[in-house]
Amino acid sequence: MTVDNPLYKNQGIHIITSIFTVESGITKVLLIKRKNEPYKDMWALVGGALYNNEDLMDGVYREIYEKTGIKDIDIYFSNVFGKKDRSPVMRMVATSFIGVIDSKKASILKETLKTSDASWFKLDEIPPLAYDHNEILTDGINCLKESILSTNILKSLFPDGFTISEIQKTYEIILNTKFDRRNFRKKLLNTNLIFDTNKTKIFEGTKPSKIYKFNKNCDLKDVF
Repeated sequence: MTVDNPLYKNQGIHIITSIFTVESGITKVLLIKRKNEPYKDMWALVGGALYNNEDLMDGVYREIYEKTGIKDIDIYFSNVFGKKDRSPVMRMVATSFIGVIDSKKASILKETLKTSDASWFKLDEIPPLAYDHNEILTDGINCLKESILSTNILKSLFPDGFTISEIQKTYEIILNTKFDRRNFRKKLLNTNLIFDTNKTKIFEGTKPSKIYKFNKNCDLKDVF
C-alpha cells in the first residue's frame, strides 16, 4: 500500500441509521427531507458523512443529533453497502445501523441546516428515497426482525409500559406472523418478563386494558 496511490483518493464513509418507533402497534421509521443536492427535496434515512477526525459511533450519534435533535437512542449495527456508484458525488461506502425510540419521548426537529422536514412513515408507505436508502431500509427492517428475537431492543420502544395486545401487535407486524392471543398472553405472564403497573389504558377498543412493563433485568432473547 502506498498512500499516494490515486486509487485511494476521493473516498468517504456514509453513516446511515434506520430509526424505528411503534405508535398504536404500528411500526414506523423516521425519514428526513434533504435540503441540498444531491437528491434535493427527496426523503432519506437519517445520516451523512463521517468526519475524518471522529470515531464511527461518535459520527453516528452526531449525525442523528444534527439531523433530528435526538440525543438518547439505542443503536445497533446493521450492514455495509459498498457499490462504487451509490453516490453521484464520490465513492462513499455506507455503514448502516438501526435504532429504536419511543416517539412520544423524542422531540424531532422539523428543519435543520441540511434538512427541510422530518416525519414518521409507516413501513408500507415509504416513498422513493435518496441514494440507495430504500435498499438500506429493507435491510434495516430485516435486522430489526432479527434483533427483537435475539436482543432486548424491544425494551426501548415501551419505556412507559404497554398492554398485552399492543406488544403482541408489535411482534406480529415486525415479524410478519400471527400469534395465538391466549398463548401469547400466557407466555409473557408465566415467564416473569413483565409486571403489572396497576394502571390501565384503552388500546384498539373501548375497554381499558392493564398496562405492563418489562422487568428491569429480564432477558427477551429467545422468548418467541
